[in-house]
Amino acid sequence: MPKSRIRKKADFTPPASKQATNIKLTNRSWVAPVMLALFLIGLAWIVLFYVTEGDLPIKSLGNWNIVAGFGFIAAGFGVSTQWK
Repeated sequence: MPKSRIRKKADFTPPASKQATNIKLTNRSWVAPVMLALFLIGLAWIVLFYVTEGDLPIKSLGNWNIVAGFGFIAAGFGVSTQWK
């Protein structure tokens, strides 16, 4: 039985390489300190409210001081989304 012909495969040519685009990263060195500061301010606000039995930080806010403390913490999480 005769052998079939072997087909010659075309030489591989890699696809054209794309030019890398320059990504301009801004300096975000402020993010981590601000994030940690907001976390600590919020934590200190809530702890101070409980330790002083509602007299500090702002007596007229009453239990809304807890919301203010968690607001600082939430702002810290908001700032953390900017961290790269």
